[in-house]
Amino acid sequence: MATQNNAPLPEGLEIGGYRIVKKIASGGFSMVYLAYDEEGNAVAIKEYLPSALALRNEGELVSHVSAANLPIFHIGLKCFFEEGRALARIAHPNVVRVLNFFRANETVYMVMAYESGRTLQEHILHRRDKGVKPLMSERFIRNTFAQVINGLREVHANKLLHLDLKPANIYLRIEGTPILLDFGAARQTLNTSGTNKLNPMYTPGFAPPELYSKTGNIGPWTDIYGVGASIFACMAGIPPQPWDQRKAHDKMDEYLKKLDSLFTPEIVEIVRTCLKIDHMERPQSLFELQKSLLAPVNASETSTRSQISSIKGRLRSLFAKEKREGTTTIVKE
Repeated sequence: MATQNNAPLPEGLEIGGYRIVKKIASGGFSMVYLAYDEEGNAVAIKEYLPSALALRNEGELVSHVSAANLPIFHIGLKCFFEEGRALARIAHPNVVRVLNFFRANETVYMVMAYESGRTLQEHILHRRDKGVKPLMSERFIRNTFAQVINGLREVHANKLLHLDLKPANIYLRIEGTPILLDFGAARQTLNTSGTNKLNPMYTPGFAPPELYSKTGNIGPWTDIYGVGASIFACMAGIPPQPWDQRKAHDKMDEYLKKLDSLFTPEIVEIVRTCLKIDHMERPQSLFELQKSLLAPVNASETSTRSQISSIKGRLRSLFAKEKREGTTTIVKE
């Protein structure tokens, strides 16, 4: 079934004790709205609405689901509800806070704390547009992902997996602390339920090989790949090479070598091991990965590498200019 363009809930709608202000995000699995509770506090409400299964037209509240799609729609609905209930038990500064969840309009809604800030993906694009080199400091990357892993460890301790780790699902508060968003566990349940009605629920570049298969061996190592892929995106400004392309011609070592002049060998090696195709070759625990990220960094070495890279760039530009002008510069001490 093709993905459908669903209409959002109307602005001003009162539902479950909340007033919808506007749609703020949407994807193939859900829609997210800014809303206010009865005390006037801002919240984010996530609505279960898989666009490959359900169609909602303008002016309607209840979506249309065909009889053929109804069983898998209900499986996803149950998983979404259970995921919300599990997340509601987690109170951690680096995990999105689920305040409430309720049924309405023949679907389920998850109410989350609303935070001011932007996603890590938006931060990457902003830095990339400004042409900053390196895109982000190693200190920022290490500190941010050490906190991301703090949240992820709490999630795993509650017997949940994220399964969709990427910069778009890491939210940076205004003061810079990260929050894990948009868990993919329910989507993966849909993907492994034996139906062909849904497209794969992974994000190319950030998904390890095991998410490409309905029989893949999924576990904490799956999220570790996502952490490594997200760190790579912060360093390179682009996602890693998707698994289907790596399978044909793996270029990740080439891409990582290009980062050697901008970052320490230690963090490049962290990313390399997280992105191993064989999950047994990845870090075997989040604690191990976090310990590596928090290891002391030789700041002077990082600074020197950045300065050398900058000097090399300026020299290349100078030599190119001289070649065009037919001149030669002699440097005297």
